[in-house]
Amino acid sequence: MLKEFQEYLKKNGQIKANSLPYYVKWVADCYSFLDKPISEIIYNEEKRRFLTHLFQDHEDWQIKQADYALKLYSYFLSQRQKEGGSEENFLKEWKMVEERAIKSLRLRHRSYRTERAYLAWLARFKDFVKAKHPLELTGEDIQNFLTSLALERKISPSTQNQALNAILFVFRHVLKKDVKGYVDAVRARQKRRLPVVLTKREVRQIFDLMTGVYRLMAMLIYGCGLRLSECVRLRIKDIDLEQDIIIIRSGKGEKDRITILPESLKDDLIKHTECVRILYEQDQENNLDGVMLPDALERKYPTAGKEWEWFWLFPSRSLSVDPRTKIIRRHHIHPGLLQRAFKVAVKKARISKQASVHSLRHSFATHLLEDGYDIRTVQELLGHKHLQTTMIYTHVAKKNVLGVKSPLDK
Repeated sequence: MLKEFQEYLKKNGQIKANSLPYYVKWVADCYSFLDKPISEIIYNEEKRRFLTHLFQDHEDWQIKQADYALKLYSYFLSQRQKEGGSEENFLKEWKMVEERAIKSLRLRHRSYRTERAYLAWLARFKDFVKAKHPLELTGEDIQNFLTSLALERKISPSTQNQALNAILFVFRHVLKKDVKGYVDAVRARQKRRLPVVLTKREVRQIFDLMTGVYRLMAMLIYGCGLRLSECVRLRIKDIDLEQDIIIIRSGKGEKDRITILPESLKDDLIKHTECVRILYEQDQENNLDGVMLPDALERKYPTAGKEWEWFWLFPSRSLSVDPRTKIIRRHHIHPGLLQRAFKVAVKKARISKQASVHSLRHSFATHLLEDGYDIRTVQELLGHKHLQTTMIYTHVAKKNVLGVKSPLDK
């Protein structure tokens, strides 16, 4: 392989003949240092390790020469794979990028949901660049991909931003490439939409048509202003019945916050907790692995997952396999089950609005403003970073707050 590389350099006339052996030597030394097959393309991170090693006892010009030699060799390998039509090697390289992306995401404690979303965008990006090798990717590829999403797929701005974040993550943390200045793509058009808000009567109608644990969850989301994901991830210890508060841990933006606990839900929560305790004790008798703990707590406190206070407030009735650790354990209720029960109740109530579970959170904020609470308080209860985000509810609540009447009614 190295002889072919030397012939390739000689043929292209890029390097002086007397320097060719040194270029070949740098490549051989690098692969020997990394203990990798000479036919495998190395990544920037690995190359940097070798150059750092050279820095200890080599001059600057030698390090620059070694760096250039490795760049030429990477290009030589990529061209060779193209000419040979090595589909297997191409797929292997992209598979390696995917594996490194997973590792990087987990090192940074990104959620499993984020991990799946980023990998899905990586797969779509790979299809967009077609047969291009990962090491040949440039910032222009990102720009063209984002532009195609906006112009051809007509995606929303939030979806385009998610795609941008996913691909930038891979470039920065996996491929180790700086792509500043290459995200000036055609942006998806921002559409200003008001949130779907239910009236207090409609909220009561929906709750009357729901039963069991799903009714309790829906009432908790409306009564506390929770996001759906925050509700399903509640632990026993997050409910403080004495102080009438709920602690939301690692909410959106990895922020903790405190919100109100409705007095009217206390009795239902106590009864529900007693039922959950029975399920918890059954798991203890069956010696099941404890529930999943956030971040590094599972390593720091290996038995904490089996303690009552860490148990899910809304546990699933069936066991499942943890997609990351492959451990069989009890997870929380799947969000889709509550969404389905809520949709059925909305349909039965004959409410024509496009209401979802998240509409209960919108309704919580709007009804508080209509009742005269100041917007800063609402912002804190919702956990919004910027007041501007909370201000959207003033547009929905304004009609009732100002008491405006149509001239036709007069």
